[in-house]
Amino acid sequence: MNRHIRLIRHQRGVGLIEVLIAVLVLSIGLLGIASLQARTIKNNESSLQRTQAIMLSYFIIDAMRANRDAALKGGYNIGKTCATPSDTGSAAKRDLQAWIGALKTGLGETGGAATSGGNGGNTCGQVQCDNAGNCVITVIWDESRAETGSTAQALATSTRL
Repeated sequence: MNRHIRLIRHQRGVGLIEVLIAVLVLSIGLLGIASLQARTIKNNESSLQRTQAIMLSYFIIDAMRANRDAALKGGYNIGKTCATPSDTGSAAKRDLQAWIGALKTGLGETGGAATSGGNGGNTCGQVQCDNAGNCVITVIWDESRAETGSTAQALATSTRL
């Protein structure tokens, strides 16, 4: 009987250490899950922005196909432009103004109203078409929330009108 009592006294507090170790392991696991969730949210944001860029490329392509004659004459050609154009003299200019505005709305404007060059921010668009109807539409945006090496992203879409 004495021996049994002595064993009980000797094992005192072992349960508390086991509980503390279990809590530590559980805490590390929960931190891993939280990190995974944060990374998933960032990747989903990146995927959304890429999808928006593709849809906005098709936005201007559809406008150019609806006004094919002006597109073939270079009416839609615009260099890398980050500021919303103010010239609305023709249907092509109005389409470009609406497109750049949609780029800024859809992809966000993280750089503020103007950059050092006065271009109007980090979300930009470019359209280059030749007289044969071969066009390249480039969308450039800032993907600062994603964990890629560079935050500047560009998507080029080639098409024939």
